[in-house]
Amino acid sequence: MSRIELVNLRKEYGNVVAVNSMDLTIEDGEFIVFVGPSGCGKTTTLRMIAGFEDPTAGDIRINGEVVNEKEPGDRDLGMVFQSHALFPHKNVADNIAFGLRMKKVPKDEQARKVQEVSELVRITHLLGKMPAQCSGGESQRIALARTLVTEPSNFLLDEPLSSLDAKLRRELRAECDRLHDELQKTFVYVTHDQEEAMTLADRIVVMNQGKIVQMGSPMEIYSNPVSYFVADFFGNPAMNLVEGEFVAGANGLEFHSSQFNIPLPGKFKDATPGKGSLGIRPENVTIGETGGGASINSEIELVEPLGKDTLLYFGTDADRPFVAVVEGTQEVKRHANVDVGFPDDAIFLFDANGDRIR
Repeated sequence: MSRIELVNLRKEYGNVVAVNSMDLTIEDGEFIVFVGPSGCGKTTTLRMIAGFEDPTAGDIRINGEVVNEKEPGDRDLGMVFQSHALFPHKNVADNIAFGLRMKKVPKDEQARKVQEVSELVRITHLLGKMPAQCSGGESQRIALARTLVTEPSNFLLDEPLSSLDAKLRRELRAECDRLHDELQKTFVYVTHDQEEAMTLADRIVVMNQGKIVQMGSPMEIYSNPVSYFVADFFGNPAMNLVEGEFVAGANGLEFHSSQFNIPLPGKFKDATPGKGSLGIRPENVTIGETGGGASINSEIELVEPLGKDTLLYFGTDADRPFVAVVEGTQEVKRHANVDVGFPDDAIFLFDANGDRIR
């Protein structure tokens, strides 16, 4: 068993609070992803778990033991960094075996373990090469192998794929997922990429300004954001978020904005009139259909074909355009006027503070 608990964890740098009173339990074998914008505290949290930063307050527990005073090497953790940090004068096999040599593992056992782990991450053909002869993706696999070979109970990964191109990131995301499934170990992963978080996580921890703002499965986070911030952070293309005002109309609450005015579903009848925002995912916007909610007539100002899907842009002169996703096979033309629908069950409302209105 390998359970990590963060209890009222806090980290201050002078007057700056990087992590603010965090409580979190990471279960044995869980793949948990910390995600959020730069400066939100996710890497600082990981570094405190690893032992590279001392908490200002609170406890870090591994298997029930408080490890605040333990050195990083005594916490049974494996760390993979954004930088590969390979020794340029050692070949791949020697780079992988470095941790075993530090532990004074016998040479024959070193060779056996290096062979096993290189097969696991599919780099046996690289063992005799020097790091300078390896690509970025190969170097990241070597860094993974160097961590895996020491057989830690928990793996901490700090934005390990951020320096790779999109194709390599997809390939190595799949590799991380496969390794987690095979090893059945705890993975704690930090990223600013919401797509990585959605793809890899059993559970996502969304952070902002040093605090956890929402935790849940990828689909819980995507389908049930608790705030404007979370709704805006997850999704590609991002959720349409239109600022305006909730107004009491003759037949119930209405949403008024500079882009459009629509009646709101009856489920929001108890919402308080005032300033706020309306949100709807681009894939939930209907085009040229009637029924199931309010609709407006609007001109398509830009068409962006992406193959399987096509993005339609409306109101591109606004602070942020309104986007709809349709199937790539659907025929649409720029400057055409179409009915844009807002299904009742797809609408989100957020108050002036950015909190979700239920």
